[in-house]
Amino acid sequence: MRPQSGGPARKRRVAFILNSLAGGGAERVMCTLLRASAVERADHDIFLILLDRDPPAYDVPDWVEVVQLDCRHGLLGSFAGVFGALRRLRPDITLSFLTRANVANVAAASLLRLPAIVSERVNTSSHLRHGPGAAVARKLVRWFYPLADAVIAVSPGVAEDLQRNFGVPGEKISVISNPIDGDELRARAGDAGPAEDGPAVAAMGRLVPNKNFRVLIDAFARAGLAGKLLILGEGPERAALQRQAEALGLDGRVVMPGFSANPFPALSRAGVFVLPSNAEGFPNALLEAMSVGAPVISTNCPSGPAEVLAGVPREAVGEELCLAEYGILVAPDNADAMADALRAMQDPARRARYKEQAVRRAADYSVARAKDAYWQVIRARLAAAARGPG
Repeated sequence: MRPQSGGPARKRRVAFILNSLAGGGAERVMCTLLRASAVERADHDIFLILLDRDPPAYDVPDWVEVVQLDCRHGLLGSFAGVFGALRRLRPDITLSFLTRANVANVAAASLLRLPAIVSERVNTSSHLRHGPGAAVARKLVRWFYPLADAVIAVSPGVAEDLQRNFGVPGEKISVISNPIDGDELRARAGDAGPAEDGPAVAAMGRLVPNKNFRVLIDAFARAGLAGKLLILGEGPERAALQRQAEALGLDGRVVMPGFSANPFPALSRAGVFVLPSNAEGFPNALLEAMSVGAPVISTNCPSGPAEVLAGVPREAVGEELCLAEYGILVAPDNADAMADALRAMQDPARRARYKEQAVRRAADYSVARAKDAYWQVIRARLAAAARGPG
């Protein structure tokens, strides 16, 4: 509908959709993007639909209208909840994060004839490889993601996986790296007051098999380093990781305090930050640690660490240990290679150089750059919808 001549243009309504605001990388990125989108309020009404009533770890701006559902982590309930919310809100376009929200978004938006954008945060093949619902989830991604009007992947590896293994047309995919607000993170790193001795090694993430903290604990034992290994995060692997640390004689030296809303003081004071994952969509934790000046080691896993640390696709990094420009890359699930990397990072000159390089590289992933890229996709799909079929 066109506005009357001389009258103000109608604001477009944009509905963002997410499982919840529980602690995690996708949730943090969503809140970062929303906070950065204040200027878009001039032309858009912005809504955030949350599927589940999980305790929030992050805040959204008070000018975002939050629609809280209670889908109880179920797919059918999520579809029904999203369908009802979209029918009430009647947005002009939707954008969702995470697999369940993405599937519910595309299914509901298709029935309501709304343009839908989904953002894939993980390497889908790796993330949905195991588990009781993995086979069903893979089929749902193959069915619904190609129906989205646009798909945003957080790294080239994620985009390639979606195209090759899930039938998403390449022309629908845009690659937008996650935003990192380095100024904010460095300010938060100083919130704890005067500096104190940090851990020899720090890591952060959900305590789940895919994050592979098991291999990090093994490598820490083999490297023979003094000091402590700090693992920030919570998850079902906690008890198994504690037993592993005790069996390796590291009781009291492997510290797992749980999820932290502000991990950045500890990361900034760590001797080295390690990302030991088997797979990533985009390595948020790696870049956050780099932003606060931590020298870093990462597995050369799909997808993202090689692009961040070496500026090349992971296939171009073939060594078990690579002293890349911005950090050290090691082969995934290789405790010996990781132990070698931990020992290599004990060189003070190398550590100082990587500390400086880390901050410089993290600045390439600015919030403004990512926010503008997301809104470019949103505006392009709104314009396409306004033109109609063909």
